[in-house]
Amino acid sequence: MTSADKNAGLKMRIKALQPIDVTPPNTPPLRSTLDGGGGAAAAAAMVEEQPLSPTARLLHSPRLNCCIIAIMGSKTEINVDVVKDGLMNSFAKHLRMSSKLVMNDKKGEEPRWVQTNVNLENHVIVPELDPNMDSSDQFVEDYVSNLTTIPMDISKPLWELHLLNIKTSHARAVGVFKIHHSLGDGSSLISLLLACTRKSSDPEALPSLPTMKKSTSSSTNGFWQYLIAFWLLLKLVSNTLIHVMLFSATTLFLKDTKTPIKGDPGIKRTPKRIVHRTVSLNDIKLVKSEMNMTINDVMLGVTQAGLSHYLNRRYGNAIGGNQETAQRDNLPKNIRLRATVMVNTRPSGGIQELADMMAKGSKCKWGNVIGYILLPLHIAVLDDPLDYLREAKATIDPKKLSLEAKASHYISKLMADTFGTEAAAALTYRVLSNVTLCFSNVAGPVEEISFYGHPIAYVAPAVHGLPQALTVIFQSHADKMTIVVAVDQDVIPDPHRLCDDLEESLQLIKNAVVDRRSSEV
Repeated sequence: MTSADKNAGLKMRIKALQPIDVTPPNTPPLRSTLDGGGGAAAAAAMVEEQPLSPTARLLHSPRLNCCIIAIMGSKTEINVDVVKDGLMNSFAKHLRMSSKLVMNDKKGEEPRWVQTNVNLENHVIVPELDPNMDSSDQFVEDYVSNLTTIPMDISKPLWELHLLNIKTSHARAVGVFKIHHSLGDGSSLISLLLACTRKSSDPEALPSLPTMKKSTSSSTNGFWQYLIAFWLLLKLVSNTLIHVMLFSATTLFLKDTKTPIKGDPGIKRTPKRIVHRTVSLNDIKLVKSEMNMTINDVMLGVTQAGLSHYLNRRYGNAIGGNQETAQRDNLPKNIRLRATVMVNTRPSGGIQELADMMAKGSKCKWGNVIGYILLPLHIAVLDDPLDYLREAKATIDPKKLSLEAKASHYISKLMADTFGTEAAAALTYRVLSNVTLCFSNVAGPVEEISFYGHPIAYVAPAVHGLPQALTVIFQSHADKMTIVVAVDQDVIPDPHRLCDDLEESLQLIKNAVVDRRSSEV
């Protein structure tokens, strides 16, 4: 097939991506003015302005200036013109993606989003690359790390797409989205990106997201039903009170143990190195089913195991690492090590409903509606790998019956409304800096997908700008799970070794599950 035939095929598939009308329903503009262009079309165009939400203002404060990085591997060479056409017909038509940030230029005027014309030449960056470079993998890693040091240009909408037509170990080409976190929460932004994709098997169909199965319980009536409901209500109240008290203590004085992966204050201003590893989602599902757990339980257990092995090695190296120290328990006793988990505090539907969120007349919300919970991690050298899973489930189960995420969201909102954005930012910054890492598990499409006609090999999201030296994110895609580790390299100089520990921990846990199943037969 010739190059022209390939381009024609991509353009035929891009026609299936219909333009998305993303005018928010029933949202009158605060002010309407003529666009700065010329002619009749410009005279007809109206500039829509909207104030920043409290969370968006928080994420623009100097303490918490966060951006999301999404690395996408393409199985084919990227056709830049086709991607630009697709972006103009969908992504760039979203109201938030076509609005720039205007700070308070008049006394008493709040920062606001102002709709503008999107010039894709300012957003789609295609650098000239040396095809004979020594290591394309290292180049992409360095390129992305450098992106974490460059502030966003507020004179244009706060997003960029870097297209790197270079073959790596895992993809034929790489695309790197950089999006300011104030544009939306993780659920909103992931749904928007997925709305730009289609099933590889059906170029006109949106991808599907995994659905949660509702647990079925035996029907109870009368007295027992009310007793169970009352007991669950008591647990909800008690768990919430305990978790809010721990949240308050973390704000005031409760800090994690100073370990080799705990960053110092000011860590958010240093470059971050983002590496990833792809493992089998089927292996994770096998463990999930055998242990009667959720995917979140399994991934938290894998994280506890991987961090325990990594820290045990780091402590062993600190006392003169050798074969003997590598095989013994070098960990200090009673390590306090916690993770923050960002939670979308509003329910989100399937991909079709989330895509409709951007359509005219949709009643779904867009923006940042997030809270966070604090998860204590059990760091220890355990003989049975399955004990890491049992500890994870014991940690997560009370969090599932708690309003900690909503409470943290409303506490931050109350602080912003009462004392101002900087006070709320100081509170959030203090909580995050007293905790070791950020953890997230993102559910992706259940089938193979294409981005504007380009088959996707993997998706690796990360976040930078948090006052933490380590972020661990798990992103599912079809039958794969991508482990994404973002680190401050001064604190964690060997992120690939940490990825190895996480991958090896999953394999040890899977082997233990298989052995247990075999012994029961």
